[in-house]
Amino acid sequence: MMLRIRSRDGLERVAVENPHITIAQLKAVIQSQLKIPIQNQTLSTNQNILLAKTHDDLSKFTDMSNPNTHLSSLNLSHGSIVFLAYEGERTVAGPTFHPAGSFGRKMTMDDLIAKQMRITRQENPHCELVSFDRDCANAFQHYVNETLAFAVKRGGMMYGTVSPEGKVEVDFIYEPPQQGTEDNLLFFRDHDEERLVEAIAVGLGMRKVGFIFTQTISQDKKDYTLSNKEVLQAAQFHSESELKEWVTAVVKLEVNEDGGADVHFEAFQMSDMCIRLFKEGWFETDIGEDFDPKLSKMKKDVVVGVKDTRDVDNDFFLVVVKIFDHQGPLSTIFPIENRNAPVTMKALKNHLDRSKGLPFVKRISDFHLLLSLARVLDVSSDVPALAECVQTQTAVPEGYKILIESMASAA
Repeated sequence: MMLRIRSRDGLERVAVENPHITIAQLKAVIQSQLKIPIQNQTLSTNQNILLAKTHDDLSKFTDMSNPNTHLSSLNLSHGSIVFLAYEGERTVAGPTFHPAGSFGRKMTMDDLIAKQMRITRQENPHCELVSFDRDCANAFQHYVNETLAFAVKRGGMMYGTVSPEGKVEVDFIYEPPQQGTEDNLLFFRDHDEERLVEAIAVGLGMRKVGFIFTQTISQDKKDYTLSNKEVLQAAQFHSESELKEWVTAVVKLEVNEDGGADVHFEAFQMSDMCIRLFKEGWFETDIGEDFDPKLSKMKKDVVVGVKDTRDVDNDFFLVVVKIFDHQGPLSTIFPIENRNAPVTMKALKNHLDRSKGLPFVKRISDFHLLLSLARVLDVSSDVPALAECVQTQTAVPEGYKILIESMASAA
């Protein structure tokens, strides 16, 4: 049975065997469970004992002074309150009972955490806007529209700059080795190639700023902005980046007023809550065929509005970002990596032949060309040196010029 003990420290609980124990036995339990020595305790069923100031005041409370009195004779039973005055100081231990929820339901620690995991919409993004270089955006959408016909998904990593005000400028898109289907986009991460890409980006004064992917025609018939699989993939890349201005861009076909199809770009940030949930492992990552694609399933209950749920509308995780365009420092004429046909040195020869009238630094001011060269040049010295020439638009050293032209002529 449980008794409640009220003292100057507040209300505490002790467990006793039954109502037939004596006051002496109760005092022993209080000593054991509340760490108050027996000789310091004065007990009573009268709450006024807590107002006693002196020993004389305490001596007036005699209803529990006989150590041989049984609790049952004082009408003390399960849940009864006993008032305790004691001398000395002690450290009060934290509660050992479980807080009760509605209607006395016991709550686990997971329940309590879930109560605090409230999902709301994030009104403002961390990036002011995203601006796409017209050539790189057009090269990406043209391929998925004309070659892939938006039948399978395609993706890439966006590189550019971030201003102190949070303006993101995308100047080139790197398309990793990948396989796309109607519903899935799988990147085959090539860490050697990614190392080359990063070296070029650093030399150009740029960094990875976002993830871009396409939705297929079949998805246009679905009633969601991003599917649960797309939310997971976008959250993964966003959380890996550790960049608060990171942007996720979506390219899709939309039917216009004339019944034709227009290519449409949309940009978002995944909300802070989405990234937190992803990093802490709340998302159900094994997505079954029967899952509703417009809902993300959680492993534990979260609070949306006033409801506990495990199904969250994907739109709660999206923060809209304004889109602009600009003419960046790079061209996007050279064949793009990891598409249907491999890029060979013959492509380099054709590119240099077509651009003979331009200064040499302009002829190589193309990320995809630099990536092709980086595969045969030294990544720690040659690649940064060439990229820096492109960034500053200064003359390419004669040795590099001769080397690149000889590589092209050998094709």
